[in-house]
Amino acid sequence: MSSQPPTRRRLLTLAAGTAAVPLVHGAIPAHAATDAAPTAITARGTTVASVTAPPTWSVIPFALNQVTLGNGVFRQKRDLMLDYARTYPADRILAVFRANAGLDTRGARPPGGWETSDGNLRGHYGGHFLTLVAQAYADTRESALKTKLDHLVGALGECQKALAQSGSPRPSHPGFLAAYPETQFILLETYTTYPTIWAPYYTCHKIMRGLLDAHTLAGNAEALEIVSKMGDWVHSRLGRLPKAQLERMWSIYIAGEYGGMNEVMTDLYALTGRAEHLAAARCFDNTALLDACAEDRDILDGRHANQHIPQFTGYLRLFDHTGEEEYAAAARNFWGMVAGPRMYSLGGTGQGEMFRARNAIAATLDDKNAETCATYNMLKLSRQLFFHEPDPAYMDYYERGLTNHILASRRDTRSTTSPLVTYFVGMGPGVVREYDNTGTCCGGTGMENQTKYQDSVYFRSADGSALYVNLYLASTLRWPERGLVIEQTSDYPAEGVRTLTFREGGGTLDLKLRVPSWATGGFTVTVNGVRQRVVAEPGSYLTLSRNWRRGDRVGVSAPYRLRIERALDDPTVQSVFHGPVLLVAQSPEQAFRVFSFYKDFRLRGDLADVIRPEGRPMHFTTHGLTLAPFFVGDDTRYHAYFRRSEPVVVFGAADSGVPNRARADGLTFLDVLWAQAPFETSARFVAAVRALADTWLSGGLFTRAERDRVVAAAVGANLRN
Repeated sequence: MSSQPPTRRRLLTLAAGTAAVPLVHGAIPAHAATDAAPTAITARGTTVASVTAPPTWSVIPFALNQVTLGNGVFRQKRDLMLDYARTYPADRILAVFRANAGLDTRGARPPGGWETSDGNLRGHYGGHFLTLVAQAYADTRESALKTKLDHLVGALGECQKALAQSGSPRPSHPGFLAAYPETQFILLETYTTYPTIWAPYYTCHKIMRGLLDAHTLAGNAEALEIVSKMGDWVHSRLGRLPKAQLERMWSIYIAGEYGGMNEVMTDLYALTGRAEHLAAARCFDNTALLDACAEDRDILDGRHANQHIPQFTGYLRLFDHTGEEEYAAAARNFWGMVAGPRMYSLGGTGQGEMFRARNAIAATLDDKNAETCATYNMLKLSRQLFFHEPDPAYMDYYERGLTNHILASRRDTRSTTSPLVTYFVGMGPGVVREYDNTGTCCGGTGMENQTKYQDSVYFRSADGSALYVNLYLASTLRWPERGLVIEQTSDYPAEGVRTLTFREGGGTLDLKLRVPSWATGGFTVTVNGVRQRVVAEPGSYLTLSRNWRRGDRVGVSAPYRLRIERALDDPTVQSVFHGPVLLVAQSPEQAFRVFSFYKDFRLRGDLADVIRPEGRPMHFTTHGLTLAPFFVGDDTRYHAYFRRSEPVVVFGAADSGVPNRARADGLTFLDVLWAQAPFETSARFVAAVRALADTWLSGGLFTRAERDRVVAAAVGANLRN
C-alpha cells in the first residue's frame, strides 16, 4: 500500500479558504456501555437504563459524573471546550441533516471543513458534537446543556421520520439516518473507492455513538429509540451480504473505514438485547487483519492507522458478549504492535495517517506524525484492555498519551467558533502545531477529548473491594455504593506531593496506587503523615489494605527526574522528559539540534547537571535553547527529538581521545557506563570504567591502548558530586 490516494487531511488543505455554503431547503461512562437486560424504548425522557458490567471485566470505570476535576491545566483545557459546547449553534450542526431530510434549515450554515453541504463525510461532526454535549452535561449537570442536547436529539428524530416518510430517494429501511442519501452505502457494496465516496459507516458510527451517549450519559430515551432504529437499518443492509463481500468492503482504503461500528452495535445490543444488533456487529469483522493479530502476525505496515485502531475496541466488546477468545487475543496483540514499536515519544502513532514499519521512529519524523484521532482511539483501547486485565502497562501508555498528546492538542486560547485542536502533531525538527479542525475527524474527537479527562483517573474492582488510582490528577471521586467521597489534591502534570483525603465514608478497602514506570527516583507513600513500608516497583501497583476512616490522608510523592528516550531505529535520536512530561526544544531550525551531555556529568550521572531550570515552572535550558513542556498549547516551533552526539570518551575535562564506539544494539560506551550511575565515590566510578573498558576490549571495540587511555582519563578526571 505504498501509493495511496491523498489523505483526507490533504484534501482539506486543498479546500482551505472555501466558505461553507448555506444549505437550501431540500449512567455509565462514555464508550464503556455494559451488559444489561433488554431495555424498553419509550418516548423522550431522562431515565437511564440500569446496567451492570460484563463478567469478562475484572475492573470497572466510574461514570463521568462521579469524578470531578479539580483546579489545574486539565480543568482549564476542559473549560475552554465547555465554552465551545455551550455557545456553538445547534442549528449549524443540524443543517446538513435537515437539508438531506427536506426540512427547513432555518438559514443555518454547516460548520465547514468536511462538514459542508456537499461533503462526503457530512454528519460525522454532528455525532461528535452530540458526544461533546452529552459528556459536558454528565460532568457539569448544567440544565442549558441538557436542553441543547435534547434539542439536537429531537431534531435528528424529526429528520429520521422525514426520511422514512418522504425521503428522495426513499431509504431502504425506516431506521436510516444520515446527512446524505443512502447512495454512499449502496456504492460501497459495489466496492466504490475513495474519494468518490468517503467512509459512510464511519459517519454512521459517529452519529450512532453520539446518540448512544445522549442516552447513557444524559438519560435521553428518544436517543435510544433513534439509534436502535439505525441499528435495525444497519442489519437490514449488511445482514444479507455474503461474508466475502463484507470483507472486501472493509479492506478498501478509507471508503471501507467504519470507525467503531462493531463497538457501537455491541453496546447497542447490551441495551436492547436484540439479536439483530449483535449480528450486525459481527458483520464488521475485518477477517484478514483480525486473524493476523490474533496469531500475533504484524501486518500493519502501510495500513491506515485510524481506520483500524477502533476496530479492536469493538472486538473486545464482541469478546464480552460471545466469549470468542480470538477477539480478545487480536486486541491485546494489536495494542502491543502499536504501543512501543510504532509510538513516538508523545504517545501518538503514524505518519500521514498511515502505520509504518515496526520500530521506524527516527526514519519517519516529519510535520505530519501522530494523527490525534489515532491517540484518542488508542486510549480507548488501552482502558478497555485494562478492564479485562489490569496490566499497569496500559495505564503507563494512557498517562503518556493523555498528558503529552491529548492535553497538548488544545490551543490555550478561548474560541466559541472553533474547537482549536490539532490534526497531525509533527515530531520532526522545527515543526509547529496547527489548530482549528472545525469539521474534521480530529476536530470531532478533539472536542470529546477535552470533556472526559476524568474518565480513567479511578477504577474499581468488579467486586467493589478495591479502588485503583491510575492518574494523579486533581479530582474528587464520589462512590455512593461505598458511601465514599475521596478528594485528590495535585499539581499534576507539575511535580509535587499528591494527597488523597477520605472526605466522607470509610471501611475496608484495598487502595491500589499506580507506581508509574518513570518513577525511578523513588515513590514514597504516607498515611496520616506516617511513611509506609511498601515495595514500590516502577511500572506496577502497590496496595494499601486498611479499614479507612473519614479524614484519613494518603500522601504520594514521586520525584521527577530528567531522562531521555531513544528512538528504536536510531538511538542517537532522542527525546527529553521530566518525569512523565515531554519537553520540547523551542527552535525554528529545520535540522536536528545536536546535544552533548556526558562531558559535563558528575558522579551522580544526572541530566540535571546539564539541563538547568529556566525560571518558569517546568521550563529548562540547555545548549542555549529553552525546553518547554509540550502540553502548553501554543504555536512556537519546536523539536520533540534532538540528535545526540558523544563522539569521544570524555570525563569532565579529561579527554581520552578514544572514539565512543557503539555495540551492536547502538548503545555507546558512555551510554552503558552512565546507565550504572550514580557512583558513590570516584573510586567506584573508576572501577566501573575499568570493567566496562575491559568488556569493550574483549568485544573488539577498543584496542589495548585505547582501553588504557580511557581508564587513565577516568582516573585523571577525579569526578565529584
